[in-house]
Amino acid sequence: MAAQKGANVAVAEANYLGGTCVNVGCIPKKLYHFAADYRHAFEDARGFGWQVGTPAFDWPTLVRNKRTEITRLNGIYQNLLEKAGVQTYQAHARLCDAHTVEVAGRKVRAERIVIATGGWPYVPELPGAELALTSNEIFDLPTLPRRILVVGGGYIAVELASIFAGLGCDIALSYRGHTLLKDFDADLSRHLTAALATQLRLMLESDVTRLSRRQDGSITVDFTSGAQEHVDAVLLATGRRPNLSGLGLENTAVRLSDSGYVEVDANFRTTEPSIYALGDVVGRMALTPVALAEAMVLVDHLYGDNRRTLAYDNIATTVFSHPEVATVGLSEAQARQCHDEVAIFESDFRHLRHTLSGRQERTYLKVVVDPASDRVLGMHMVGGEAGEIMQGFAAAMNCGMTKAQLDSTVGIHPTVAEEFVTLRTRTR
Repeated sequence: MAAQKGANVAVAEANYLGGTCVNVGCIPKKLYHFAADYRHAFEDARGFGWQVGTPAFDWPTLVRNKRTEITRLNGIYQNLLEKAGVQTYQAHARLCDAHTVEVAGRKVRAERIVIATGGWPYVPELPGAELALTSNEIFDLPTLPRRILVVGGGYIAVELASIFAGLGCDIALSYRGHTLLKDFDADLSRHLTAALATQLRLMLESDVTRLSRRQDGSITVDFTSGAQEHVDAVLLATGRRPNLSGLGLENTAVRLSDSGYVEVDANFRTTEPSIYALGDVVGRMALTPVALAEAMVLVDHLYGDNRRTLAYDNIATTVFSHPEVATVGLSEAQARQCHDEVAIFESDFRHLRHTLSGRQERTYLKVVVDPASDRVLGMHMVGGEAGEIMQGFAAAMNCGMTKAQLDSTVGIHPTVAEEFVTLRTRTR
C-alpha cells in the first residue's frame, strides 16, 4: 500500500511471507479446525439417516494439502509485493541506527523504518523444555502423536487441544489457573470448559515441573502435585512474546514497555522519530486483521490524507475450538467496571441439529447492555459457526446498535443467529 502511494519500499523477512497467520497461525489452524469438524459431522450424520462406515483419517494427506495451500498463499504475497515495486530481502534484518538496516550482507538506508516482526511462542524455563513442541511446529509433525499434553489455558492452547482431540488424539489440557480463556467473558469460559470436558481431560490448577524422555521415546511429565503423565508429545501453548531478538534496538532510541512491547504513540511512531512499529510487537490486540488495519492507518498518516482511524473497542474475535467461541465488545465484568448498571440477556439451548444428531452440545448466547443509553456493550457466543455469526453483529455494534434496534430486527428462522434478536427477558 505504501508503494502504491509512491513510496520506495523494501521488506526484509527472515522466515516466510505472510507471517505467523498464513504459515503457522490462522490459516493452518482453520484448515485443521475444518478437518476436526468432519469427525463430528460423520457422527452427526447417522441421526439424519446417513449410513456412515468407520471413517479413517490420514494425517500425511492433511499436512501435504495444507503445505500446498500455504505455498500458494506465499506466492500471492510475493506477487503482490513485486507488482507494487517492493524490493524483498529473504534475510534477517538488524538495525544499525535510526536510518540504517543491515540485511543480507549489506547496509540499507531508509527515511523511515517500520518494525512489524510479530510475536513468537514463549517457552518457559522448565527442565526438559527442549523436548516440547510449540505452535510453530505442531502443524508439520511427520506422524500424528497418539497422546498429547497441551500446556496452557489461552486461546491457542484451547484451539489446538480441541482440534487434535477432534483428529482422534488422546488429549490432556493442563493449565495452572482455575479457568480457561481468563481474558474472555466468564460465562463463555464456563460454557466452553463444560464442552471441552466431554472431549478431553482437563487438568486445571495444574503446573508442570519437568519433562523427561523415556527409553521408548515417549515423554514423562511431572507436576507440582506429584502426579505424572506419559505422553507422545507435549505442546507448550504458554503465550507469545514480541519477536524482537537480534533486531538491534539497542542501537536506536526505541523504548520498550515493562512488558517488553515497543512503545508507540497514536500514529505508531516509536521514541525514535524515524522508526515506527505496529502489530503484535506493540501489544494492543494480537490479531492479524488488527495489524493490517494499523498498517493502513500508518500508510494513510504518512502518505495519504491522514483521515483513517482505528478504534479497538468493538473488534470481534473468535476462538476456533469445538464449539467455537466468539465475542465483540465488553465482557460483563468489564461493563460493570465502567457503568453504574448493566443488563444481561442470555440464552442457553440445544441446537436444532442436535435434536437428531443426538449430540448433547449446547449453544450459549449473551448480550450485555447499558440500561441508561440502551446501547449494546458486548455480545458473546459459544456454539457452532460462532465466528461467522458474530461478524455481522460486530458491524452493527460499530454503528452504535441499541437493544431496541436489536429487538426490532426480524430473525431468520430457524437459525442460531436469530436467538440474538429474540432475547427479551433480562437475566440479571
